[in-house]
Amino acid sequence: MMPTPTVAMTDFTYRYPGGLIDGLDIPEFGAGAGLTLVTGASGSGKSTLLRVFNGLIPHFHGGTIGGSAVVCGHDVITTTTRVLATEVGFVFQDPELQSVYPTVERDVAFGLENIAMPAASMPGRVAEALELTGIAPLRGRAVATLSGGERQRLALAGVLAMRPRVLVLDEPLSQLDEEGARSVVMILAALAGAGTTVIVAEHRLEHLGLLVARTVAMESGRLIGGSSRRASRLAAMPISPPGRNPVGEVAWQMAGVATGPGRTPILEDVSLEGRTGEVIVLVGPNGSGKTTLLRTIAGLLTPMSGRIHREPGRVAFLPQNPMALLHRATVAAEVAWTTRGDSPSDDAATLLAELGLAHLAARDPRDLSTGERQRAAIAAVLAGHPRIALLDEPTRGMDDAARDALSSAIQRLRSAGTSVVIATHDKNLTAALADRTIAVGAGAARELAPAAVA
Repeated sequence: MMPTPTVAMTDFTYRYPGGLIDGLDIPEFGAGAGLTLVTGASGSGKSTLLRVFNGLIPHFHGGTIGGSAVVCGHDVITTTTRVLATEVGFVFQDPELQSVYPTVERDVAFGLENIAMPAASMPGRVAEALELTGIAPLRGRAVATLSGGERQRLALAGVLAMRPRVLVLDEPLSQLDEEGARSVVMILAALAGAGTTVIVAEHRLEHLGLLVARTVAMESGRLIGGSSRRASRLAAMPISPPGRNPVGEVAWQMAGVATGPGRTPILEDVSLEGRTGEVIVLVGPNGSGKTTLLRTIAGLLTPMSGRIHREPGRVAFLPQNPMALLHRATVAAEVAWTTRGDSPSDDAATLLAELGLAHLAARDPRDLSTGERQRAAIAAVLAGHPRIALLDEPTRGMDDAARDALSSAIQRLRSAGTSVVIATHDKNLTAALADRTIAVGAGAARELAPAAVA
């Protein structure tokens, strides 16, 4: 006899408030101990499905629901999210939205406080979770000073401290460096092997390819297939090495710069320059200073010493959290706001079409999936004619098609004379676009020779 699944859905349908079609239509779904991998393009319904398991759908989002969904013996429709939180740990796509307290150690304890764990038991649980996720050295750090990858590990630590029966993770590898991604995959494998029900939605399948997992694919809110075998590896982005493209004049320049978000510099004695018609890629581990370098080039951080110069023209900056940029009622309105000072052109429409957003132009950005929001933010910052474009982890939450579209958009910007700087862990994006690669780490930034990049 098959064991009772920890998660079970039967004839389950869900429609968001104001929606014209069902966001989910699941005749049958079940998951038990072990790893279940949910795949599908951006906007296919992966995040919507995952949010059923902890009760955010329907209790937070509202909407119309039908059929049944049972998690750890609890009817999701009639059970409060507070009760479900004692059984289900959830790591969201946006780790920036999951932190509550200002310091790392305090934030990991937040979930334990919410499930009323005795205070005497908390320090041991917190220490265990910090060690497991590899961020014990950060226990006293301010959350605001963490990199995106460090924040992802913090979100995971907060959930693991509660030792949930069901662990649900939405794009948990999206901002992690290679070492961090391998570490998290090993954690998930160990938990699944020990009997935890682990359900993961992820685009970076190359890191999950060695795990034995049940895979299910989604499209338009429906399950379209699945298997019980090793997760297939993600096909690599087609690579057309750009070589050394003809470049123009200096667009920005740093000389002897020391910089950091606090009182102590993260990077020192940085001397770099970027030219028009050139793509520079910043590589390095989480927390190495890539975001700090981008923010300094953008003028969002004032150097503690040294000199920085930017030629006149618009500086486009994409932060790791796209929601920090998206405040207008529609995607089209976001792009129109960016281009309001530019001469009339069809550039905005071209960019929306190029990034696969034309059919979403009238949608509120906050109603989109994380991958779609990322593309909307990219369109909003890159539209028009930026002199300098600075992109921090631009492929976060993107499927293959979106990554290819982003590559095309950046190549077009380069051809138009924009100086582009990208911070990324995406090796395929680096290989496809980089004219120069800068390694950031150990307090320094140094250019890599082409052979060292391969």
